Amino acid sequence: KTDAGLYTCDIGTDVAKSKVSVQEKPTEVTKQLEDKTSQAGQDINLSCELSKPDVNIRWYKDGKAIRKSQKYDLQQEGTRAILIIRD
Repeated sequence: KTDAGLYTCDIGTDVAKSKVSVQEKPTEVTKQLEDKTSQAGQDINLSCELSKPDVNIRWYKDGKAIRKSQKYDLQQEGTRAILIIRD
């Protein structure tokens, strides 16, 4: 982003101008979630890796948003997003 700005080429009798914008690369999932099987009553952890740290992550179950609760714990460690499903 520090390269963004107005650039000019000045030859004294004429000037050429260019505005440069730098767009951030979109965040990507670099390691997918894996299918898991668990015994009833045990906790299960799901995690995925992202291309950038500290990204705003939303977890869903069957299309419905998951919020932190006694049942679900949502964690983020750098580029790793973790969902813990209890019991």
